[in-house]
Amino acid sequence: MDQPDRIHLRDYIVSAEIGAFQTERGARQRLRFDIDVELAQHVMGVDDEVDRILSYDILTGAVAAGLADRRYDLLETLAEKIAAQVLAHPRAAQVSVTVQKLDRIPGALGVTLVRRQARVEADETAAPVRVLFHGAEVALPEGALVLIPEDPALPLPQGGNPREVQLLALDQAAWALAGHLGLTVADSRTELDWAATEGRAVVWAPARMVRDVAGLPPEPHALAFWLAERLAAERLDWALPEGAALPPVPAGFRIPGSRL
Repeated sequence: MDQPDRIHLRDYIVSAEIGAFQTERGARQRLRFDIDVELAQHVMGVDDEVDRILSYDILTGAVAAGLADRRYDLLETLAEKIAAQVLAHPRAAQVSVTVQKLDRIPGALGVTLVRRQARVEADETAAPVRVLFHGAEVALPEGALVLIPEDPALPLPQGGNPREVQLLALDQAAWALAGHLGLTVADSRTELDWAATEGRAVVWAPARMVRDVAGLPPEPHALAFWLAERLAAERLDWALPEGAALPPVPAGFRIPGSRL
């Protein structure tokens, strides 16, 4: 029998605050991540096209998304979060996630979880959510809605990390839009999922969730596509000024959308 193809991430080290002990609170420590993914299909015949494979960015992005979502007491909880994130990709069949603390003892201590994809035709418990790029005043649709503000187009401070500065400017735009519309701001996956379950509208502040997502431009249109796909949104709408063109759809993006 043919063995499945695999991709992996080895010795990926990130500093984060984690741990149940009081001595671990308020202090960052090094975590080492090793992720091994068994692919659902062999990779031959993909014609050297990156959009037709499970990108390594999915693995680093799963780590970043897991760490950005909340502060964890247990490595096990973080590893579960990362495994679920990877298995959300249709080309992943099984994943092994190892997370180790490198600064607690002279060696390393950690956990390894192995999870296999359990495909279902539809998740009837999932709350439907819409994503709206808010570039013009519109009547907001009913139900669960995540708004993404347009670029504030303000002068940005010079120096430092330009991507970080731009993301923080978008966070400020999110707070301004939320105040204008009388909504709350969500900056984590947990808050977005809660809003979907409650059928609420929120404004997304992206910096926390996408800060470490490699290859994702800090531009509102790109972030709208990324978030809609991440949330499995039922649609992506664009509130744009009269005459403005819809942004191009990235390769592989399948969520329906329209202009309001």
